[in-house]
Amino acid sequence: MLKPGEQTPDIDLPLTIDARFHLSKQEPEAFTMLVFYRGKHCPICQKQLEELGSRLDEFVQRGINVFAISMDNEERAMVVDEEWDTHDLPLAHSLTEDAAREWGLYISQKREGSEEPDVFSEPGLFLLRPDRSLHMAVVQNMPFSRPSLDQLLEGVDYTVKNDYPTRGTLT
Repeated sequence: MLKPGEQTPDIDLPLTIDARFHLSKQEPEAFTMLVFYRGKHCPICQKQLEELGSRLDEFVQRGINVFAISMDNEERAMVVDEEWDTHDLPLAHSLTEDAAREWGLYISQKREGSEEPDVFSEPGLFLLRPDRSLHMAVVQNMPFSRPSLDQLLEGVDYTVKNDYPTRGTLT
């Protein structure tokens, strides 16, 4: 379990745009937001990432670097890149099971007869301060009930305006 206020693990993954995402090289004005999604088999993830992609400017204007990350391999991630309308949302792929566990993500296995990969992570959303310390975490063991982007943006605005501290640090 990641502890709020403490530095998070580094991530170095390929992106679907033939580049790499390296978390420790991020220099956001306010936050880095990581959205871990289940993969190309998940219609709820598609809806979430398409909405996020269509509103990416709202996050960027607030000084937030946003990345979507999955355990999908390159082939599956490229399908997401080509078929989902995620706009300019950066899509990182090939997260390992060990790395997913390091982030405290729940891991599931393929249901018989499904299009799911053999193993994949369930959703998670993390806001990290510029020093990579954990400010907010939402980790789910089911695909349902994703965080509202409106509420998330309101929370970020409140945090920045009021210098609101990281909560849950006694975990």
